[in-house]
Amino acid sequence: MTPTLAQLRYLVAVADCRSITGAAASVFVAQSALSRAVQAMERDLGVELLARRGRGVDLTPEGARVVRLARTVLNAVEAIDDIGSPQGRGPQAALTLVTTPTLALDLATDLVTAFTTGRPGAEVKVQQHDSREALVQELNQGRAELALVDLPVDTELTSHFIQEREVVLISPIGTRLPDPVPLRMLDGLPMVLPTPGTGRRTEMEAMFSCMGVRPVPSLEVDERLAWVTGVTDGRGSLIWYRDVVARAFGTRAEIRSFSPPLLRPVGIAHPRRPLSRTARAFIAHAGRKAPVREPAR
Repeated sequence: MTPTLAQLRYLVAVADCRSITGAAASVFVAQSALSRAVQAMERDLGVELLARRGRGVDLTPEGARVVRLARTVLNAVEAIDDIGSPQGRGPQAALTLVTTPTLALDLATDLVTAFTTGRPGAEVKVQQHDSREALVQELNQGRAELALVDLPVDTELTSHFIQEREVVLISPIGTRLPDPVPLRMLDGLPMVLPTPGTGRRTEMEAMFSCMGVRPVPSLEVDERLAWVTGVTDGRGSLIWYRDVVARAFGTRAEIRSFSPPLLRPVGIAHPRRPLSRTARAFIAHAGRKAPVREPAR
């Protein structure tokens, strides 16, 4: 029996999310319904498409082949649908992606550039906001379709995991700390921190509370340039993403991993409503193309 378009969409979603739960959320169906549809396709084709592993799934070689063919079929169907729509007779509407300045500096720029290359007419507008709360507000009020954001997000949003990024400690030259530095050594350490009451400061205080440590605020400021000068001037240490600080500090600071490694998941979030074709394609692209950030050894 020939697979239905719905079954093909579900299988592609599983391939992109590597999770039945995530795939079901991305195509707005119940997890049980998606599982039954994929299992029915496996019975009809007489092959296993997915290899279950704990909470996630991998494609079997047969599954990978079916997914490649499914993408071709679904792209052709969407192209035919576009012929009769207003969007199909003119330029595509721009996709608005919101993110924080830190993620825009590195990850968003790379993803958007790779996505638009080779896609004539595809336009992605990146808007920056300082807090995760502001990103959620932009989504809920319809001013943006997708957000590139630190996970987890509020449960009313659908999220798609992209990668884990290493969070490191950046200290003034000559700081007497081991590398990697145990998390407990943050207790009493002079630190450059966001201002009290901001979303990022609240998140950091919750993290410190879970660790059982109390750093000493030596500089409280929200401007990222002031974070850099605060460290290089010897005011205190800073917590930030490794790939960002390598660019910002160069050799002007000491960068240490934590022990155990401190990793932060990053993903794409959006409200639970149908997405535009460009948004769906961007999510699929991000899941395949985002580089994996490994902790330094």
